[in-house]
Amino acid sequence: MRASYIIAMVVGAAAIVWIGSGQFDQATVAEPEISAVTKKRAAPKVRVRTSVANLRSRQLVFLGRTEASRKVSLKAETAGRIVAVPAIEGSRIERGKPIVRLAMDDRKARLAEAEAVLRHRRIEYQAARELSARKFRSKVKLAEAEAFLETAKAGHARASVERARTVIAAPFAGVLDQRLVEVGDFVKIGNPVATFIDLTPIRIAGHVSELNIGAIRQGMQARVKLVNGATGQGVIRFVASEAHETTRTFKIEVEVSNRDRAMVAGMTAEISIPLPPVSAHKVSPAVLGLSDAGAVGVKTVSAAGRVAFHSVEVIDEDIAGVWITGRGDALAERLSLITVGHEFVKNGEMVQTLPDKDAAVSKLGGSD
Repeated sequence: MRASYIIAMVVGAAAIVWIGSGQFDQATVAEPEISAVTKKRAAPKVRVRTSVANLRSRQLVFLGRTEASRKVSLKAETAGRIVAVPAIEGSRIERGKPIVRLAMDDRKARLAEAEAVLRHRRIEYQAARELSARKFRSKVKLAEAEAFLETAKAGHARASVERARTVIAAPFAGVLDQRLVEVGDFVKIGNPVATFIDLTPIRIAGHVSELNIGAIRQGMQARVKLVNGATGQGVIRFVASEAHETTRTFKIEVEVSNRDRAMVAGMTAEISIPLPPVSAHKVSPAVLGLSDAGAVGVKTVSAAGRVAFHSVEVIDEDIAGVWITGRGDALAERLSLITVGHEFVKNGEMVQTLPDKDAAVSKLGGSD
C-alpha cells in the first residue's frame, strides 16, 4: 500500500512541475496559428464570357402631348348685341369667314354721315386750292381747308372700322374650338367671343431629360404615335435652351403636317427620335447590378483576375436582352463579363474564373 501511495505522489508532483513549466500553454497557443494557415480561404470563383461590342442603332422614346400650332382667343372690339352666329363649334372655317355678327345699330348711319362730310370737305378744299392759285384766297385759308379735309378723312376711317368690327371673322384657316356667345348676348369691348385653333400643322410637345438633351437638334426627324393608333412623321422645330426649374427637363416640339387632320389637340403621343448609332454590348438583364452608390452597371474581370465595376446606360432592349453603353467612361470593345457570381464579389477583389459554358460552380463566392 505504501508503495502505491508513493508512486501516485510522484506522478502528481511530476504533473504539477510540467504544468508549471508553461509547456501546456505553449501547445495550446500554437494550435490556432497552424489552423489559420491550413484554413486560408481561396479566391472566389465566378463564371465569365467574352462580350464584343457592336454598332447599335438607337432611338430616344418619350411621351408628349399634341397641341394646336396656333390658338387665339377672339374678343369683341366694339360693344353690341349678338345678332348671328353662323359658325358651328368644331367646324373648319376658312380665313375671313364670319364667326359672330353684332348689331349694326346706328353705325351704318354714322358711316353715311362721315362719307357726306368727307365729300363736302374735298369740294371745299379743291375750291380753296383754285382760289389760292389765283391769289384770291390766302394760304391760311387753304391750310384751314386742308385741315378740315384731313379731319373728315379720319372721321370716315373711324366709322368704317367701327362698322367692320361688327363682324368677328376667322383670322386664319382653322377650327372653331369653342364659341362663348349666343344670339341675344351683349358684349363689351374686350369680352371673349370664341377660341380658334390651327391643327395643320399640329405640334407634339414633350420633355427630354438633361442626360439626352445634348443629342437633340432642331431639324431632326421624329416619328409620333398617338394612343388611338394614328401615326405621323415630323420635324423637331423647337428645343428649349433652359431646363424646367422643377423637373430639370427640356421642352421640345415636333411639328407634323397633319394634312388629313387625323390628329387633334390634347392627345397623348409617343415620340421616337432616331439617334446616331453607338458601340454597345448586348447582355442579359441578369448580369446587371448596383454599385454601393446605387449606380446600375456590370462587373468584369481584368487579365490579372481582378473585378471591376462599370456604370452603364441601357439604350435599347428586345426579347433576347438589353444593349448597354458606358455611362461617363466608354466600355472597352471586348469585356470579360461576369455572368454568374457577380453578386458575391466586390470591385477590386481577386477571383478565379470559369468559362460561362462550363457547369455551374457548386459554391459561388467560396472554395471547393
